[in-house]
Amino acid sequence: MANPIPVDSYRHQGLRNLLVQKIRQKGISDPLVLAAIEKVPRHFFFDSSFLEYAYEDKPFSIGAGQTISQPYTVAFQSELLQIKKNDKVLEIGTGSGYQACILAELGAKVFTIERQKSLFDKTSKFVPLIGYHSIKMFFGDGYKGLPAFAPFDKVIVTAAAPYIPEPLLEQLKPGGILVIPVGAGDVQVMTTLTKNVDNSVVKKEYGAFRFVPMLENKAKEK
Repeated sequence: MANPIPVDSYRHQGLRNLLVQKIRQKGISDPLVLAAIEKVPRHFFFDSSFLEYAYEDKPFSIGAGQTISQPYTVAFQSELLQIKKNDKVLEIGTGSGYQACILAELGAKVFTIERQKSLFDKTSKFVPLIGYHSIKMFFGDGYKGLPAFAPFDKVIVTAAAPYIPEPLLEQLKPGGILVIPVGAGDVQVMTTLTKNVDNSVVKKEYGAFRFVPMLENKAKEK
């Protein structure tokens, strides 16, 4: 993440427009998701020496073994969430804060957890600086969710989960959607779980993606 905040120039805005065209061609069709991708300056989340990579449709390292996700992946997960204005959304894996800002642009009330203290400290200071004051950030173990703030309309996991954590389903409202990449290997299956009124769950799978691992029982201070 650059510090000071870089300028959002006409060139950057043009590059975002090209990025939106690219992910639309890959199948993202929700106009609100596309508008959010076009609005949030992804280069703000990059160190100044790597700004030229910000509008490539690729993931990029942000330190502490974490990445800022590929824009297509961010858009894909956001589309699966079917965000409605004022939805209360729990995000597991704050990372750079980019996905949280996209959710906020979609009108969600965002609660987000990061297990890496260095990333949490950096992101929790940076995100309000670029205008996203309503995002609530927490340092802790994503597998446990945020029971004190539950239930949530939607839950999104932005790391590879070897299995579906039961607390995240428990903290989901009836009618709510959990979006999570599931798999212990190098490749995960993007999965949605929709909770019915009787607490039964409908599971759907949406193909292969790659994420950094979601580690359990760990909130790292360094």
